[in-house]
Amino acid sequence: MVFTSLSNFQFIWPWQEWANVKGLPKWAPQRVFVQEVLEREIRLSYFEKIKQSIEDAAELEGLLPPKAGPNFRYHTDESKESTEGHRLSKELVSMVRGRKTTRDIILWVEEQIVPANGAKFTVDVVSQTLLDIGSKSFTHLITVLERYGQIISKLCPDEEMQLLLMDEVSAYWKNSTQMTAIAIDRMMGYRLISNLAIVKWVFSPANVDQYHVSDRPWEILRNTVSKTYNRISDLRKEIQTLTKSIQVAKEARAKAMKELEEAKSILEIVECQPVSSERPGRLRRLQGFADKAKEEEVTIEESLEAKQALLARGLEEGKELLRLLFKSFVDVLTERLPPVSADGDVPNLRAGDPNVTFPASDPEAATMEIDNENGADNNSQVNGENTEVGYTIGELEQWCLCTLGYLKSFSRQYATEIWSHIGMLDEEVFVERIHPLIRKAAFSGLCRQMNQ
Repeated sequence: MVFTSLSNFQFIWPWQEWANVKGLPKWAPQRVFVQEVLEREIRLSYFEKIKQSIEDAAELEGLLPPKAGPNFRYHTDESKESTEGHRLSKELVSMVRGRKTTRDIILWVEEQIVPANGAKFTVDVVSQTLLDIGSKSFTHLITVLERYGQIISKLCPDEEMQLLLMDEVSAYWKNSTQMTAIAIDRMMGYRLISNLAIVKWVFSPANVDQYHVSDRPWEILRNTVSKTYNRISDLRKEIQTLTKSIQVAKEARAKAMKELEEAKSILEIVECQPVSSERPGRLRRLQGFADKAKEEEVTIEESLEAKQALLARGLEEGKELLRLLFKSFVDVLTERLPPVSADGDVPNLRAGDPNVTFPASDPEAATMEIDNENGADNNSQVNGENTEVGYTIGELEQWCLCTLGYLKSFSRQYATEIWSHIGMLDEEVFVERIHPLIRKAAFSGLCRQMNQ
């Protein structure tokens, strides 16, 4: 990535050649690109360092993100009025510092906060306070989630409450895209938030409005989809390993049983009676080896069954995730894409005028419409320079181009998983009535012909 490469060269870059992007609309791809590069540079360094690196292009300072830091709603300040939320937050902090058990805190929450203030207010106070306790570092956040995650789980058992929880995370870390993404990612890892809830949150109105001006919602969505399928991939590898281990265990058990039976079969005649000629100690050892081999085989088989159950659950989750993901893309795009004309002409988003169209029968134009997913036109030049004055594509058109581009990107990146559920998607998502630009974007990512 460009920001990683810049970190290898002390973040030195001729930013003055990009200074003109500050004058572009906030949705212009060149401006958004610079804005996101600067934000990621700060992740690898610190705010003052990156600000210094663009001192030759002072205009770009306006594209720097706010200094990363928490936005704690219940911060104790003499200048602010102390509310019920401040009091309860302070009491929760005291309980955490006093090493109260999770059970004690849950009882306190259920008895002291929920009845008098309601579930939404409770999620607000508890999540904001726990996030603030874990705000010093990534390690602090992990520790808080491990110790007190049950409190959050108790308060947010369903998707509706999990959506509220993510709103609180986003509000608390509104000045830090990185910490927002990390917090939501870790909450998903601890099963405090479901992947489906995250997808619904990313496609909520507040985030949808940011699609073309920020990578924040897309980063969270990428993390969610990747983690879902990484889990499935890890489970498949573990099942493959356990399957091989079972074979080894069966061979070891068979060998131990064979040695035991052979030892038992060796007899001698004593006082006219056949008795085992092996010493009892050796027979006991062989019997112990056989029992241990059998126990190990059973243990591995039980582990395999558990992993197979998790894989079946993961595959079902993955299927539901894809269904929701593509339906969400279709819904938000359908609301905003200019309609196809009565003559069947597809809107030319790059013209900035929904009334300007190109014939739907022109496959080259249609492909170009999707492939230029970042909104760059043919007059673009190196380092953000542009031969035209300003940026001619309107905000709605740029939003559509950006979202179609991400639809294509997700389709390409997860094509293997998508093709395994293509029948379901064809029946429920890629129906005849969807907008042709949506179909082109998804099918282009899948390398699929439009007539398939």
